[in-house]
Amino acid sequence: MSSKQGGKAKPLKQPKADKKEYDEDDLAHIQKKKDEEKALKELKAKASQKGTFGGSGLKKSSGKK
Repeated sequence: MSSKQGGKAKPLKQPKADKKEYDEDDLAHIQKKKDEEKALKELKAKASQKGTFGGSGLKKSSGKK
């Protein structure tokens, strides 16, 4: 049997990053970002329930007569 292994080699594990210390400005910015993301998600859910806008779809021009 051969000692070579086929396939892709596993990448080396990265060391875990230390917890960052946040000041009040950073925390406020993170909270604001989360709120905006939550509001956007709610709007997307609300829009998907209503369906299409107008209902008639795209109008095709018939050309000049």
